Amino acid sequence: MNPARHTMDDLFLLEQERGYLAQFATSLAIGLLIGLERERSPAAKAGLRTFALVAMFGTLTAMLSHKAQTPWLLISGLLLVGIMVIASYRDKRDLPEDPGTTTVTAVLICYGLGAMVWYEESTLAVMLAIITTILLYFKTELQGITQNLTRKDLISILQFAVLSFIILPILPDRNYGPFDAFNPHQIWLMIVLISGVSLVGYIALRFIGQRYGAVLLGVLGGLVSSTATTLVFTRRNGDRPDITNLAVVVILLANLVVLVRLALITEVISPVIFPYLLPVLGGGLFLGLITSLFWWREFSQQQIIPMPDTKNPAELTTAMGFGLLYAAVLFLSGWLSDIAGSSGLYAVAIISGLTNVDAITLSSLRLHGLGKLEIVEVVTAITLGVIANLIFKLGLIFFTGNNVLARRCFLGTVAIIIGLAGALSTASYLSYF
Repeated sequence: MNPARHTMDDLFLLEQERGYLAQFATSLAIGLLIGLERERSPAAKAGLRTFALVAMFGTLTAMLSHKAQTPWLLISGLLLVGIMVIASYRDKRDLPEDPGTTTVTAVLICYGLGAMVWYEESTLAVMLAIITTILLYFKTELQGITQNLTRKDLISILQFAVLSFIILPILPDRNYGPFDAFNPHQIWLMIVLISGVSLVGYIALRFIGQRYGAVLLGVLGGLVSSTATTLVFTRRNGDRPDITNLAVVVILLANLVVLVRLALITEVISPVIFPYLLPVLGGGLFLGLITSLFWWREFSQQQIIPMPDTKNPAELTTAMGFGLLYAAVLFLSGWLSDIAGSSGLYAVAIISGLTNVDAITLSSLRLHGLGKLEIVEVVTAITLGVIANLIFKLGLIFFTGNNVLARRCFLGTVAIIIGLAGALSTASYLSYF
């Protein structure tokens, strides 16, 4: 035999064995991670060592099954592990508490993750191991969430699932009508996007809004509905003048979150527009934060914070209402822009922005994607819509709130408007667009 060939074979085998060791080390780490969490449970029959061995056993049976070119070794190993773990809980079958279903399931998952490592899915296996450990560790918190969910919350989640996974996939993704503005799939996708963002804020508001104070309440209120948040705190302040500064902070933060939300939506839908819109929204955000911080220092965080009563954002009627508004604004923007130029678009932006700034934002981005609008027109229309929306909410405060709240919110709102208008004017003067 050629000595050189023999040396090369030895090197190849050594490299291959190192690969095997790396795979078994990965499965060992996966087992130790999950087992570390299970070791904390006194009732668990499987702990640190058991999970580590099961994960490596999964890798071993996958290797043997692969080399023998039969799946039955891997399947037999899974059945064997399941039978052994279930048998270990037989002495608890007459006890009223959980007979170890979670641990049995975790062991089987651990075996499967070990097998995945052999089939070169180590990254996915590690990710799933981390997710599994998180689910096991946060048992109390997850149980608390499910116990606190109301029928209204579950309906919200189910309705959003209907909007996203039943209605959206069956809608045609084609352009119809004048200006090719009507695309059922795109319109419904915008409904899902806005409903999803609002639903996250709605659920978070239910669970952690009052617990973590005014800042988070303002942020979550802005995600769900800045108009509803403004109206609720204006009315509450009429009954309780002692929370005036708190109401100012929550209202201003809710309006500032609208700017952040619009920036994120733009980045997702139209990344081309994002770098042009960001400085304008950033100008309003900067001045608004300064005034919010001023009033933040004036109130005590120990005050009881009223929670805004918001509607279910994923309710079908709410979603349909937004969809119709979005489609109408989309058509009017395209039509008036075609017959009256920029002034027609800006008129629609101001009128529609009074009650809903999302519609003109999404419509402008859509028309830009169709080649109907220039970048400067899109940014200007969105800015005018935001300013109109701020003025509308300021009017609500003046008509439904007391004079002190109105004056303080006026200063903060005007600061945001000055920041928006100033940034837009500066960008136009410098020919940034």
